[in-house]
This record gives sequence, C-alpha cells and structure tokens, in this order.
Amino acid sequence: MTTPEREQKLRELEEAIQRGTMWTVLLHHATATKAGMNVTDAQCINALHLDGPQTPGQLAQLMGITTGGAITAVIDRLEKAGHVKRTRDPDDRRRVIIELVPESLERFGRYFGPVATAFDDEVAKLDDDKVQVLIDWMKENNALMPKVIDEVRRMP
Repeated sequence: MTTPEREQKLRELEEAIQRGTMWTVLLHHATATKAGMNVTDAQCINALHLDGPQTPGQLAQLMGITTGGAITAVIDRLEKAGHVKRTRDPDDRRRVIIELVPESLERFGRYFGPVATAFDDEVAKLDDDKVQVLIDWMKENNALMPKVIDEVRRMP
C-alpha cells in the first residue's frame, strides 16, 4: 500500500520525467535545426553513433518509417550533406550498410557542447553511489523503451 507521501513523490517524479522529456525533444529539435536537418535525420545520426553501421531497414524500423521511400529520402539527405556513406555488406553484396562519416559527428556534435557542459557540472555534484543509481535507472528504462515505442505505434 502506498502512503500519501509516496504518492506525492511519485507524482513529482512523473512530472519531472515528463518535463525532462519535453526539454529533450525541444533540445533535439533545436540541435537538428541548427545543423540544417530534421529530428528524424538527426536521430539516425545518433543511432549510427550509438550502435554502429546499420542497414536501411534497421534504421527505418528504429525510426518508425517505411523501408521504401521514406528511409531512402533520409539516407539521401544525410549522404548529400556528408553525414553518412553507403557501403556494400562484405558478406552479402546485395545489402547496403549505412555508416556514419566520423567528421560529421564532430560537426553535428558541437551543438551538444552546451548540453555536455551543463551535464558535467550537474554530475560533478553527485557522489559515485548516486551516479550508479542514475546509470542503473537509465539503463533499465532504456531497455524498456523499444517495447513501449512498439506498443504506442500499434495503438489505433
């Protein structure tokens, strides 16, 4: 059974997460705009940075867009801007692999400099135990998100 104090804390946590999500979405919109791209294109760069080279189908599935024209348009824009390159899969020449151009990450990453500074300043205030709690909590929540996103996408 939850106490009124616990319920209040959980409401505060929910609001803080909701507000943090709002700020994150607005941040990604701002950084993408500064870099001359849309948020989907920017998140493809992020995915390639975090998870390495991927097929167009993998990127399309992650982004929730079609594997035909939509992901091709994204890749075309990113390639034209020098952010990605297409290479052939060495194990299956019919497959294309999308790779991040390392210099692109440096160009795009500069817009996250203020975020890194603010983050570093805040994390410096925490002891190792609190940092570990945050790491564990974020990893657990990140592991849940693909299923949650899939559930949302399947909703009417």
